[in-house]
Amino acid sequence: MLELDGVTAAYDRTPILRDVGLAVERGEIVGVMGKNGVGKSTLMKTVIGLLEPESGTIDYDGEDVTDLAADERARRGIGYIPQGRDVFPDLSVEQNVRMGETVNAASSETLYDEVYDYFPVLEERADQDAGTLSGGEQQMLAIARALVSNPDLLLLDEPSEGIQPSIVDQISEDMRTINEELGTTILFVEQNLGVIRSMADRCYAMERGEIVDELGEESLADEDTIASYLAV
Repeated sequence: MLELDGVTAAYDRTPILRDVGLAVERGEIVGVMGKNGVGKSTLMKTVIGLLEPESGTIDYDGEDVTDLAADERARRGIGYIPQGRDVFPDLSVEQNVRMGETVNAASSETLYDEVYDYFPVLEERADQDAGTLSGGEQQMLAIARALVSNPDLLLLDEPSEGIQPSIVDQISEDMRTINEELGTTILFVEQNLGVIRSMADRCYAMERGEIVDELGEESLADEDTIASYLAV
């Protein structure tokens, strides 16, 4: 479904991603892990189109989307949940969710019932301003907004950041359920060992802007192996 080949990207001529190659098959949950500052969020911004690569290609669903803008990629079925959630604080919960209808223009189906089943607190607080929600509730809202138009691929950037552990566990469980019930393909970046182990089918490890390893099911079961890529 998604393939990056030789992708290099920079901010103000400072290289952040270096010759990155990775692939995500339809129906997978794939993680990208690494310490702070290795380029994980930059990778997600490059996949969705917020940062243009200096070289390399990005293929989505068999099509080269390297030169497409972020809104075009979204309309082709890519949902994006940025680091820090980025909800509209002065809009209601329901208004925030409705903003997600612009994703996946090829689908006329919306998933309001499913979204509220996964995150019932959002239905309970539909009229509440999003800025008054807790960090965990805002993360649920950001996921719901990206999910409501039934995207084929969901990009999730640091879902555990700033959220209490019990809510992190719930979100991890919800993402597995969404993948299994809706068939949504998920690519996420994370440095929380527990989230990586509970969510990922397999995982890429990043160091200094490069993919340095790929971990399958057996390696993901080894806590020490994962920790070696996360420890400061």
